[in-house]
Amino acid sequence: MNDLQNRIAQLKQEKNAAILAHYYVRDEVQEVADYVGDSFYLSKAATEITNDTLVFCGVSFMGESAKLLNPGKKVLMPDKTADCPMAHMADIHRIQNLREQYNDLAVVCYINSTAELKRYSDVCVTSSNALKIVKNLPNQHIFFIPDGNLGRHIAAQVPEKEFIFNDGCCYVHADLTAEQIKKVKNTYPDAKFLAHPECRQEVLTLADFIGSTSEIIQYAKSDAAKEFIIGTELGVLYELKKNNPDKTFYPASPALQCSDMKKITLEKIIYVLENDANAVHITDEESIQANAPLERMLELSR
Repeated sequence: MNDLQNRIAQLKQEKNAAILAHYYVRDEVQEVADYVGDSFYLSKAATEITNDTLVFCGVSFMGESAKLLNPGKKVLMPDKTADCPMAHMADIHRIQNLREQYNDLAVVCYINSTAELKRYSDVCVTSSNALKIVKNLPNQHIFFIPDGNLGRHIAAQVPEKEFIFNDGCCYVHADLTAEQIKKVKNTYPDAKFLAHPECRQEVLTLADFIGSTSEIIQYAKSDAAKEFIIGTELGVLYELKKNNPDKTFYPASPALQCSDMKKITLEKIIYVLENDANAVHITDEESIQANAPLERMLELSR
């Protein structure tokens, strides 16, 4: 271990802290984390960890979710400016108007959203459990926020329900085009294309497999193919290469990088642990209202 890794190990012990990291952060941050996963895995893990302090290596909505599920724990964010633009891309007034129009409306909120949006939602979902949860809802009308691409992907598999789509998106995934994928597939004709459902429909139609980050990792591990084109944020390559040293992975585009996720560094982890800095604060009222859809997500996805 280098000096930074040693210092983090020491501070974790001193502070009774656990480090949670999303697959999209830098390789060296994933390496020092106690728990690495996608949004759903980390949400579940946060409810089961016994440490007093959680250092959440991800963007702001993830820290908020961890705090909502663990109001008694200290949740620290290595970089308080690390945010997800999509997390803000829904309008509360539109939610209220649609509730007046449809008696049986369910507002289904992708976990990649602010605590404020969660307060106005009925249930949260992740890309890995959204289909299961939407199918389990008794409601006929679904307003899926904030990601329109994921909403359309789920709607195509649940034709018996009526969806209202939002125009939010993840800029990293939404910038990927079908033209780019065709070029990469021509370059690597034997490679399977694995895509995240936050991509556009034109891209998803070209995929050999569509799944959440953790599902992409699992598919690459279990599938017999030796080459894969990866259509999600490139931080996932660390886990893919670690699990599959005998396989080759090609980025669908070198631009598949979340600049906010990359703000997290080892130095910033050390700083927040040393100073108890960048703690997530949520009021009791926000906690009660925003936690309800998160709890319902965990319940419906069991």
